[in-house]
Amino acid sequence: MEESGKLNLKRIEIPSEAIIENPKMHVNAEQSFTLINCDKSMPERPNQYSCINPSKMGKKTIPKKLCGYLYKLGMKSPLKVWKCRFFTYDEKKGQLLYYRIATDVCPLGSIDLSTAIFDCKVEMEEGTFEIKTPSRVFILKAVNSHTMMYWLQQLQRRRWELCRNESGLYTDIEASSDFQEHVEEEYGPGEEDGFLPPVKTPTEVVGLKVPFLPAPQDSTSVQNISLKHPWTELQNTVRTLCSSKITTGVNRNAFNYNETEPVLQEKSERENLTLESIIKPVQKLSPFLARRVRKQNGCASSSQDGIITETVSTDKAINPQQQVQALNEELKSQKELVKLLHKALESAHKEKRVCKDYMNASQEKDRLELVRHKVRQIEDMRQRLEVHEQQKKDLEQSIIFKDSHIVELKEHVQLLMEKNSAKQQVILKQTEKLLSLSQNETDVSYHFTTDTLRQQCKKIDGLMDDIAAYRTQNQFLNSEIHQVTNLWRNAAEKEKSLLRKCSYLEARNCQIESKYLILLRKLQDALPNLDAEYCEIIKNLIEGALQSDGAEHLGMQYDPVSEYDDYGFMVIPQYEAEHLKLLAKIQALEIRSNKLLTHDIVDKPLRTRWNSIGELSHSTELKNLVRCGIPAEHRKRMWKWICSGRLHINSSHYANLLQKCEHSQHPATQQIELDLHRTLNNNKHFSCPSSEFIQRLRRVLLAFSWQNPTIGYCQGLNRLAAVALLVLEEEESAFWCLVDIVENIMPAEYYSSNLLGSQVDQRVFKDFFSEKLPRLTAHFQQHKIDLSLITFNWFLVIFIDSLVSDILLRVWDAFLYEGTKKINEYCLQ
Repeated sequence: MEESGKLNLKRIEIPSEAIIENPKMHVNAEQSFTLINCDKSMPERPNQYSCINPSKMGKKTIPKKLCGYLYKLGMKSPLKVWKCRFFTYDEKKGQLLYYRIATDVCPLGSIDLSTAIFDCKVEMEEGTFEIKTPSRVFILKAVNSHTMMYWLQQLQRRRWELCRNESGLYTDIEASSDFQEHVEEEYGPGEEDGFLPPVKTPTEVVGLKVPFLPAPQDSTSVQNISLKHPWTELQNTVRTLCSSKITTGVNRNAFNYNETEPVLQEKSERENLTLESIIKPVQKLSPFLARRVRKQNGCASSSQDGIITETVSTDKAINPQQQVQALNEELKSQKELVKLLHKALESAHKEKRVCKDYMNASQEKDRLELVRHKVRQIEDMRQRLEVHEQQKKDLEQSIIFKDSHIVELKEHVQLLMEKNSAKQQVILKQTEKLLSLSQNETDVSYHFTTDTLRQQCKKIDGLMDDIAAYRTQNQFLNSEIHQVTNLWRNAAEKEKSLLRKCSYLEARNCQIESKYLILLRKLQDALPNLDAEYCEIIKNLIEGALQSDGAEHLGMQYDPVSEYDDYGFMVIPQYEAEHLKLLAKIQALEIRSNKLLTHDIVDKPLRTRWNSIGELSHSTELKNLVRCGIPAEHRKRMWKWICSGRLHINSSHYANLLQKCEHSQHPATQQIELDLHRTLNNNKHFSCPSSEFIQRLRRVLLAFSWQNPTIGYCQGLNRLAAVALLVLEEEESAFWCLVDIVENIMPAEYYSSNLLGSQVDQRVFKDFFSEKLPRLTAHFQQHKIDLSLITFNWFLVIFIDSLVSDILLRVWDAFLYEGTKKINEYCLQ
């Protein structure tokens, strides 16, 4: 009999078939009940039992406290010696605190586990490990390697829970399975990565019992006193003396003041439970289950012996295992009987259906047809039976043949065994002769070989110990790397979410500031109608808004909006007038807000889809992506691929045209020179006359004039070539892009001297315009507005002078991929 106070709750699962078909058990299949086992020392397996959490019975569970004595290497003290310290983990702060002894109230220091990394090295002393933080490295030593691994596993678990709670992830220890809680309390944290198995708790040096045990002699010695924290040592000494005079009963300190009483109270409450109060409800269910309960629990007090005497006597008469086996056999036989009855019932139903069909037949002809059908089925079954009988005969013959072959093989094996035994006898005789000849020599070298073998065995034992230590170190380091990697990933995800939130807040701030500046601008327009006092206030507000940055008031650093985009186009206009500077800042804030809001929602997913594209090929998916806009890093490759698909490019053709330009002058050269300095004045690459892009543009236009003599040069080609240069960056690629636009994409004579193709396009667009937008067409006709005055330049230079750079390049992406139909669509939009 064990102590009745040690109770372990176990749930026994009983099959529903056995409960239903056993007449001795008056229990429904849907009922569930709990049996008690009086053994707490053995942890139960999760696939058999599940421990019931006392918190579910109305009691509060007290988690296992991580505390104990460790040796800490004093790195900053005059003498680097090991000092005994009492370590305990503070779950509220997420820190590992250390004291000189367990009765101290003020800690000597703390270790933050949220940013700590753990390490253990075989080369160091046994039980030594490191805790590395960004500010310091703590070297600690346990009494043995087992205790060291337990501390490391527990610290890993605490760090994981701490980091998950800080990152806002869902963690609920109480919601986990009761078995997992029991195993973690008894053996340590479960390693989900599978690198290192859980280490059993060394209760003699770690846990709640340690503070109540006498402190080690090293902790009370003079050299263990902390020279770095003299004031803390003095406070702890004074409080220890005062507490020893006031309370002589239970030892209370900062570590165990509020935790010893609940533990003792819960222990006393558990000891008050009796087996009688738990067996009574089970006894009502079935005598067999009551006997099963008593047999599994195996413990009862002397006061309960009189209650269960009769039940114990019946247990001796009947073996539960035999009874269960008999019930299982009976259940099996009943199931077979049910299967046979089902087959018989099915055949009867078939016969009944056939007879019913036969009787329901209205004519003799139908009945005869039914009989013929059955005859055909019988003949078919007879043929199948013959085939199966033939197969059976063939199988029997093959079995006979294999049996004879097996007999032959056995005989062959027997012969081989006899030969082997004869060879073994010969080998033994020869060995005896060799031993007799070498016996004298072995006697001389016996002592020498014995010593050598002993030394080799010692070396082998040492190497095996080293291998085991390195294996343990490798497992722990793999576990540490795995956990640190997961923590880093969680931190990276948290950082991404914070960056997205910061971008949204920054965009929101830009919008609010933009609205504020718009309000100031409206007040600025109304200044002549306001009083002098209000005018002065508004002017001061405007000056402050223009001089200060809104990010400085929030303590944040915004990336300033660039004046030019990636291709050199001016994004923010430069206004010289004082009253327009406010408008420029409003535009800058709106541009920044738009970029921040569309980066994660639009641009980032689009870049991800473009990055996943490997080899380029025409498809619906690619067309949809091009319509959404090609990212800057993919636009150069896409434009080259699109143009090369419609052209037969000769690698030396452009160089030959440039040589021709050097030797002879084209008639269009003078017009080209005039238009060079009027090309894309809002782009920084073409604003300077000595810019390299101006020289490249000159060579591209001259080469095109010799490539297509019928056109030579037309106003508007300079802007087409300039955009191609900005995107493709290479002269030859820009030249072939211009050739593709003029000769392949645009209709014939589009850039001729009479611009016949352009005029035809204007007529076609007017028809589209009147069909799609009749009210606007009537409005233009009423005011006698010629639509071509507005749209002619759109078609000729493909919106270069009409759209901002980011929208312009997206229009060009779709135009190059799909042709001139996109110009009409964008014009109508």
